[in-house]
Amino acid sequence: MTTPAVAAPAAPAPSRLASIDAYRGFVMFLMMAEVLRLARVAQAVPESGVWKFLAWHQTHVPWVGCTLHDLIQPSFSFLVGVALPFSIASRAARGQSQAAMTWHAVGRALLLVLLGVFLRSTGTTHTNWTFEDTLSQIGLGYGFLFALGFQSRRVQWGALAAILVGYWAVFALYPLPAADFDYARVGVTQAWLETNGLQGFAAHWQKNSNAAWAFDTWFMNLFERERPFVSNRGGYVTLSFIPTLATMILGLLAGGVLRSARFPAERMRWFAVAGLAALAAGWLLGVTGVCPVVKRIWTPAWTLFSGGWCLLLLAAFYGVVDVWQRQRWAFPLIVIGANSIAAYLIAHLFEPFILKNLLTHLGAGPFKVFGEAYQPFTHGAVALAVMWLLLYWMYRRKVWLKI
Repeated sequence: MTTPAVAAPAAPAPSRLASIDAYRGFVMFLMMAEVLRLARVAQAVPESGVWKFLAWHQTHVPWVGCTLHDLIQPSFSFLVGVALPFSIASRAARGQSQAAMTWHAVGRALLLVLLGVFLRSTGTTHTNWTFEDTLSQIGLGYGFLFALGFQSRRVQWGALAAILVGYWAVFALYPLPAADFDYARVGVTQAWLETNGLQGFAAHWQKNSNAAWAFDTWFMNLFERERPFVSNRGGYVTLSFIPTLATMILGLLAGGVLRSARFPAERMRWFAVAGLAALAAGWLLGVTGVCPVVKRIWTPAWTLFSGGWCLLLLAAFYGVVDVWQRQRWAFPLIVIGANSIAAYLIAHLFEPFILKNLLTHLGAGPFKVFGEAYQPFTHGAVALAVMWLLLYWMYRRKVWLKI
């Protein structure tokens, strides 16, 4: 009599997944690729729908909606959460106590906030105390995320729900702008309002007249400034770190699934189902007017909508790179993603230097090989290649910039 074969439980994911580096590299590539200046090419060839499409997805929407470029920050934040369970497990395996890990997390959070402030202050004559930068936003929420990393999944789901509902309520209960509200004083033109403004209940999330903006008119003026803070030109707010934390919690939950004993197909199914559900929920909140999908103030609807895309992208990268082992094509992305902080700093600090010196030493001629209209793209492509080669040099020599 033979015993029926029973499938052994799937082993947990390894300590580092190439798909996470590839996804992170894709996100960093999109940020670094701003150097291609697709909008300038689209302006030079207005008859081309292709360049217009590419340019649109390399810009941020004015208020409601989403482009590919708008998914950079949520993806980067989401992946911080995905990586946390792996980081905690790795440090625990090396014998670190929870107290030691907590102090490291606090130091990391502070350093991220200050690094964000530093990057916003480059090229200025004074420290620009502002906290809407991606690194600062992650840093402000990272300590809370780390604490949740030691909690049960039920507590993590509860924290996610509490943040989304609570943050929605803060905006919904804040009074609507009065009929005579002076939008010009806060940098919002009538033309902008006519094109992008919100009506009815959704106006609780109007640019530079919402609850988070009101908080910043107090909080930002606690710091030394050249002139009093009245508004952020783009409508960005400090309190966005709270729903950004919710995005990171979504990543934390996804990271837990990756480290679980589920079979790879089950992990992919979880990501796909959760991603589609979040995407649909965010879209529905937006179209019904309950909560608009606005990245610049990171509305709860945006958290769900962008989080849905993040989960679907993770499913795609995990399936292709780690499950089906198709990694060769992703190597250029892995080079970037394995050193994401270095990539972030290179893009912010070295890009102007590289662009300028390419023109200084090569002249404009070589970049006009495809015509005058495509010079910004060709010039940017060479600069992008130089930045990637710097990261490749670090990758080959195992030089990792970590915080």
